[in-house]
Amino acid sequence: MNSDIATSTNVKPVSKKTPPEAKAAIKGAFLGFFIDMFDIYLPVICLAPAMVYFLPKDLPVTTTNTLFYITLAVTLLGRPLGAVIFGHFGDKIGRKKSSLISVAGFAVMTLLIGVLPGYQTLGLAAGGLLLAFRFIDGIFLGGQYSTAVPLAMEYAPKSKRGLYGGIIQSGFPVAYILVSIITSFMLKYMPAGGLDSPYIQYGWRIPFVAGFFISLGYLWFYYKNVEESKSWEKTEKVKIPLVEVLSGESLRNFLQVFILMNGLFFLANSILFAIPGILINILKMPAFLVTNVMMGVYVVDFFAYIIGGALSQIIGRRKLFIITGVLSCTILPYIYYLVVKYGTTMGSFALFVCISILIAVTFGGSFSFSMPYINERFKTSIRSSGFGMGYSFGVIIPSFYSFYMLALKGIVPYEYTQIVLQVLGGVLTVIGAAMGPETKDIDLGPS
Repeated sequence: MNSDIATSTNVKPVSKKTPPEAKAAIKGAFLGFFIDMFDIYLPVICLAPAMVYFLPKDLPVTTTNTLFYITLAVTLLGRPLGAVIFGHFGDKIGRKKSSLISVAGFAVMTLLIGVLPGYQTLGLAAGGLLLAFRFIDGIFLGGQYSTAVPLAMEYAPKSKRGLYGGIIQSGFPVAYILVSIITSFMLKYMPAGGLDSPYIQYGWRIPFVAGFFISLGYLWFYYKNVEESKSWEKTEKVKIPLVEVLSGESLRNFLQVFILMNGLFFLANSILFAIPGILINILKMPAFLVTNVMMGVYVVDFFAYIIGGALSQIIGRRKLFIITGVLSCTILPYIYYLVVKYGTTMGSFALFVCISILIAVTFGGSFSFSMPYINERFKTSIRSSGFGMGYSFGVIIPSFYSFYMLALKGIVPYEYTQIVLQVLGGVLTVIGAAMGPETKDIDLGPS
């Protein structure tokens, strides 16, 4: 095996026990990713019923829906830039220092959004500032996982990296559940009616302010409890990590990961991020019902992450990626069709089951072990940059899925355009996985 990725030969046996410093690093990565996802879901869940606060009145439904997606997209687009910036510093000055800086940054941006005036006060500038703040927020969010996750993976025992990767990524559904609980409570006691309703005027701000204080708590925990990566400290530092990632064998590894992650994020966007907007804006379901159904779905998804991560350690990451990709081209699109076609009549439980299958297979069968997989594709001296860029750059093209949906509505009904993107995601996932090797037995020591 070439020198640009860690090898599984000529290495000392690794203990299966998880040392205390590894547990702290894994806990830190989990909490960091939880806060990252909490921040990502604030506009998806909290602002969905209150987007009118930032927009002119009487906009068409498709326009409002598209602007809602753009609010998420600009955050996702900021993450690749954050991965480049903080990935560089993660490889040069240390994973821990870089992670602390990024957390402080997105804590401040979350608070600024929480106190932002609306269209009635600032006009179009309100929406512009919202998008600008979310983009800057995305930069800092991209820096957090680009540094904390490699640190955790470098500490994790090889035999448990898949499981711990699933645990870290389970911060995703945990964040969704918490944001949903807060939003559900707010919608119940502060209904989202007209522009002057309590929720639209100030209720949506409460989760953003809560996110600020949660970030401060995490910042203190990470500073006090997590040690710098020993593998990174023992590794000879490269001059410009970005150049190293984009040259030689590392470039080929990056391109393979890029294709794979494009597939995964097309699946994520076409299922996860799109469903709440479709149910609320297209099928006209009450926001309270949609929030509660999705909250139950993410309880299932939490366990799917753990199971998927552990399973990848048994049957292999490459094989599980391919299985997920095939299902995403065949069975899952039909289930999505049932949700859109019969969502208003099938009953809450049936809707819950269908969406649970979609999300559990997609995320438990791919994202649950994507973090260890990408870290295993790059050597220690450029792992923070390689992981951050590999994970984040795959977001860019799929982030414009709302525009793809608008373009596709001339061919298929708007509410079914996600099926096309879902199949595309499945195909790219299979191709990307097939291009790469199995990695579960690779050592992540100094290089």
